[in-house]
Amino acid sequence: GNFYEFGPDKDSPAKHAHRLRTRPWTVTVDGEVKTAKTFAIEDILNWAPLEERIYRMRCVEGWSAVIPWAGFSFNELLKRVEPTGNAKFVEFWSLADPEQMPYVRAPFLDWPYIEAIRLDEARHPLTLFALGMYGEVMPKQNGAPLRLVVPWKYGFKGAKSIVRIRFVEKQPETVWTKAAADEYGFYSNVNPDVPHKRWSQSHER
Repeated sequence: GNFYEFGPDKDSPAKHAHRLRTRPWTVTVDGEVKTAKTFAIEDILNWAPLEERIYRMRCVEGWSAVIPWAGFSFNELLKRVEPTGNAKFVEFWSLADPEQMPYVRAPFLDWPYIEAIRLDEARHPLTLFALGMYGEVMPKQNGAPLRLVVPWKYGFKGAKSIVRIRFVEKQPETVWTKAAADEYGFYSNVNPDVPHKRWSQSHER
């Protein structure tokens, strides 16, 4: 998949992601929560036993891959932070460090990479914080040390290398709704009955 912080091509992450430093790493949770908190990745690793879940990931370019992710439910986060009654959406902010990620200096996206889903979607038991894949620790090029996996959405909704999780009241602008809302809409659900602008999804299940 794409990881534009490391370059625009499919092979860019494999070439450049070795620069990413995944320790020390913290994730800040703020916005519409009773108390903002910052968690070290070591603490997050202890939240729950990792489950392996095999999901088919789809990319907007039309290809898909079956991937065994290792992670835990988004709901494990909610056990540790208390969203306010105003929280309706969850934003996921990826690291944007030009020293480690050379293409953050290029203005083709509005950095940092921010994606978001509705809070009720986040609470769905299939929504996963992934820490590994194929029985290994998450590779840097795939979004180490922490990424989001939402299996019924296109892969670009799954923010990589998350450093901030923000609960908000109003539907936020995301990096792709700013860049190309007609092709990369906010929901971006894979729906067999709704064709993408450039191809049919009717063969999906």
